[in-house]
Amino acid sequence: MKVPHKAHVALVDGTRFLVLRNVGPIFEPKLSVLEEPSLDPSNYSAAVRNQDDASQLKGKTDLDELAHAAAAAEWLNAKAIAGTFEDLVVIADPKTLGEMRRHYHPELVKRLAAEVDKALAHEPLDKVEKVLANT
Repeated sequence: MKVPHKAHVALVDGTRFLVLRNVGPIFEPKLSVLEEPSLDPSNYSAAVRNQDDASQLKGKTDLDELAHAAAAAEWLNAKAIAGTFEDLVVIADPKTLGEMRRHYHPELVKRLAAEVDKALAHEPLDKVEKVLANT
């Protein structure tokens, strides 16, 4: 996968949000950590779509995780609108990525270079780099 040099990479799941930057070549990403933003997961809009108590009891829906995904998308939206980055790659597990997409601002969509729907938020950076290089 092409990961533009100096592109920001958002590594997200239901509990973790890490912002990285590709300091390597386009086809051999080398990631460095920029920050791990503190989020206010207060957007529980997913509750409207996920009101089935049985699903929540079985662990299929965790509203706190979905609210964290929404908060990560809102943080990225603010940075995209402010012009903080040119290119963005989002890496998130499918459930988190699906929730994030519901909250993308058009400005963020313009800057989106790629999305990777894999659960890598708790993996070492060298494994994340390999997945990016081989995707």
